[in-house]
Amino acid sequence: MGFLQECLQNKVSVNGLDKAGCTPLHWAAQGGHFECVMELLNQPRIQISVQNKLGDTPLHSASWKGNAAIVEVLLERGARTDILNNEKQTPNDLARHPDVGRLLRGAVEATGADDYGEEEDSD
Repeated sequence: MGFLQECLQNKVSVNGLDKAGCTPLHWAAQGGHFECVMELLNQPRIQISVQNKLGDTPLHSASWKGNAAIVEVLLERGARTDILNNEKQTPNDLARHPDVGRLLRGAVEATGADDYGEEEDSD
Protein backbone atom coordinates (compact mmCIF):
# COMPACT_ATOMS: atom_id res chain seq x y z
CA MET A 1 0.00 0.00 0.00
CA GLY A 2 2.90 2.35 0.74
CA PHE A 3 4.29 1.97 -2.76
CA LEU A 4 0.88 2.68 -4.27
CA GLN A 5 0.48 5.84 -2.19
CA GLU A 6 3.97 6.97 -3.20
CA CYS A 7 3.10 6.44 -6.87
CA LEU A 8 -0.15 8.36 -6.49
CA GLN A 9 1.62 11.23 -4.71
CA ASN A 10 4.11 11.37 -7.57
CA LYS A 11 1.23 11.63 -10.08
CA VAL A 12 1.79 8.21 -11.69
CA SER A 13 -1.27 7.55 -13.85
CA VAL A 14 -3.81 5.21 -12.28
CA ASN A 15 -4.71 4.14 -15.82
CA GLY A 16 -1.14 3.48 -17.00
CA LEU A 17 -0.62 0.20 -18.83
CA ASP A 18 2.19 -2.31 -18.46
CA LYS A 19 3.47 -4.56 -21.28
CA ALA A 20 0.51 -6.89 -20.81
CA GLY A 21 -1.93 -3.99 -21.07
CA CYS A 22 -2.78 -4.20 -17.37
CA THR A 23 -3.55 -1.23 -15.17
CA PRO A 24 -2.73 -1.06 -11.46
CA LEU A 25 -6.38 -1.98 -10.85
CA HIS A 26 -5.90 -5.24 -12.78
CA TRP A 27 -2.99 -6.22 -10.55
CA ALA A 28 -4.65 -5.18 -7.30
CA ALA A 29 -7.84 -7.05 -8.24
CA GLN A 30 -6.01 -10.19 -9.29
CA GLY A 31 -3.80 -10.18 -6.21
CA GLY A 32 -6.69 -9.73 -3.80
CA HIS A 33 -5.33 -6.43 -2.47
CA PHE A 34 -8.62 -4.94 -1.28
CA GLU A 35 -7.13 -1.78 0.28
CA CYS A 36 -5.22 -1.02 -2.93
CA VAL A 37 -8.36 -1.58 -5.01
CA MET A 38 -10.25 0.85 -2.78
CA GLU A 39 -7.47 3.45 -2.99
CA LEU A 40 -7.42 3.16 -6.78
CA LEU A 41 -11.21 3.35 -7.08
CA ASN A 42 -11.17 6.58 -5.07
CA GLN A 43 -8.89 8.26 -7.61
CA PRO A 44 -10.43 10.73 -10.04
CA ARG A 45 -10.66 9.52 -13.63
CA ILE A 46 -10.00 5.86 -12.77
CA GLN A 47 -11.10 3.60 -15.62
CA ILE A 48 -12.67 0.46 -14.17
CA SER A 49 -13.40 -1.74 -17.19
CA VAL A 50 -10.13 -1.46 -19.16
CA GLN A 51 -9.27 -4.61 -21.11
CA ASN A 52 -5.70 -5.92 -21.13
CA LYS A 53 -4.09 -7.74 -24.07
CA LEU A 54 -5.96 -10.93 -23.11
CA GLY A 55 -9.20 -8.96 -23.11
CA ASP A 56 -9.57 -9.28 -19.35
CA THR A 57 -10.86 -6.44 -17.19
CA PRO A 58 -10.07 -6.10 -13.48
CA LEU A 59 -13.47 -7.76 -12.89
CA HIS A 60 -12.36 -10.78 -14.96
CA SER A 61 -9.18 -11.00 -12.86
CA ALA A 62 -10.95 -10.73 -9.51
CA SER A 63 -13.56 -13.23 -10.61
CA TRP A 64 -11.02 -15.79 -11.80
CA LYS A 65 -9.06 -15.47 -8.56
CA GLY A 66 -12.19 -15.76 -6.40
CA ASN A 67 -11.87 -12.36 -4.74
CA ALA A 68 -15.54 -11.87 -3.83
CA ALA A 69 -15.05 -8.66 -1.84
CA ILE A 70 -13.23 -7.08 -4.77
CA VAL A 71 -15.81 -8.33 -7.27
CA GLU A 72 -18.51 -6.77 -5.10
CA VAL A 73 -16.85 -3.37 -4.87
CA LEU A 74 -16.03 -3.33 -8.61
CA LEU A 75 -19.69 -4.05 -9.35
CA GLU A 76 -20.80 -1.31 -6.95
CA ARG A 77 -18.53 1.11 -8.81
CA GLY A 78 -19.99 0.21 -12.20
CA ALA A 79 -17.69 -2.47 -13.60
CA ARG A 80 -19.19 -3.94 -16.74
CA THR A 81 -20.22 -7.60 -16.57
CA ASP A 82 -20.86 -8.01 -20.30
CA ILE A 83 -17.33 -7.57 -21.64
CA LEU A 84 -15.93 -10.64 -23.39
CA ASN A 85 -12.22 -11.42 -23.19
CA ASN A 86 -10.24 -12.88 -26.10
CA GLU A 87 -11.58 -16.35 -25.19
CA LYS A 88 -15.15 -15.00 -25.46
CA GLN A 89 -15.63 -15.28 -21.69
CA THR A 90 -17.40 -12.87 -19.36
CA PRO A 91 -16.28 -12.40 -15.76
CA ASN A 92 -19.12 -14.76 -14.76
CA ASP A 93 -17.73 -17.45 -17.06
CA LEU A 94 -14.45 -17.30 -15.13
CA ALA A 95 -16.03 -17.46 -11.66
CA ARG A 96 -14.84 -20.55 -9.81
CA HIS A 97 -15.99 -19.52 -6.34
CA PRO A 98 -19.75 -19.76 -5.58
CA ASP A 99 -19.88 -16.35 -3.87
CA VAL A 100 -18.32 -14.68 -6.90
CA GLY A 101 -20.75 -16.41 -9.24
CA ARG A 102 -23.73 -15.27 -7.14
CA LEU A 103 -22.52 -11.67 -7.13
CA LEU A 104 -21.99 -11.64 -10.88
CA ARG A 105 -25.28 -13.35 -11.71
CA GLY A 106 -27.09 -10.89 -9.45
CA ALA A 107 -25.43 -7.95 -11.18
CA VAL A 108 -26.31 -9.28 -14.64
CA GLU A 109 -29.92 -9.87 -13.61
CA ALA A 110 -30.16 -6.41 -12.05
CA THR A 111 -28.91 -4.68 -15.18
CA GLY A 112 -30.80 -6.75 -17.74
CA ALA A 113 -33.97 -7.96 -16.07
CA ASP A 114 -36.03 -4.80 -16.54
CA ASP A 115 -34.97 -4.17 -20.13
CA TYR A 116 -37.54 -6.58 -21.55
CA GLY A 117 -41.27 -6.18 -21.39
CA GLU A 118 -41.19 -2.64 -20.07
CA GLU A 119 -42.98 -1.23 -23.11
CA GLU A 120 -45.62 -3.97 -22.97
CA ASP A 121 -46.50 -3.04 -19.38
CA SER A 122 -46.88 0.64 -20.26
CA ASP A 123 -49.80 0.02 -22.66
